[in-house]
Amino acid sequence: MDLTAGQGSSLHLSSKSEFLIGGKYRLVRKIGSGSFGDIYLGINITNGEEVAIKLESVKARHPQLLYESKLYKILQGGIGIPHIRYYAQEKDYNVLVMDLLGPSLEDLFNFCSRRFTMKTVLMLADQMIGRIEFVHNKNFIHRDIKPDNFLMGIGRHCNKVFLIDFGLAKKYRDNRTRQHIPYREDKN
Repeated sequence: MDLTAGQGSSLHLSSKSEFLIGGKYRLVRKIGSGSFGDIYLGINITNGEEVAIKLESVKARHPQLLYESKLYKILQGGIGIPHIRYYAQEKDYNVLVMDLLGPSLEDLFNFCSRRFTMKTVLMLADQMIGRIEFVHNKNFIHRDIKPDNFLMGIGRHCNKVFLIDFGLAKKYRDNRTRQHIPYREDKN
């Protein structure tokens, strides 16, 4: 598979169907992009399950996908935290394979003409606060909380809110002592 960096951070993919990530995930199409890479719809060829595949060039000026994969590993098992299926460096890319999720809260808000009922706001807020609290209880702060980073699940999880994109997350408390780690201007 020829993966070549195009303009900006977007990737141009050719011969997608011939290349397997981790020996079993095939890229289908681009479904999103962030400041650090692109996200693709993928399929597990062994069982037909759809997944999300995040790609980041190993030549990225500030690579963050390895760090993000480690954060997801720490958070695994938490309600509303997507399951990570695979992480590796393949060809010229860092690759993270995770649960495929539904629309973001930003997308839903726009779909609903930028109006939610009070009931919807309260139900979403309850779950969102729970996700943030879980991350804080694991001694991390997310540092990129916004509607685009809260996604709805799909299928039997369609009413569950998921928190994503931990590339900017930072440890704020020592695991053992639970002491707050002081903020430093020179260490982001």
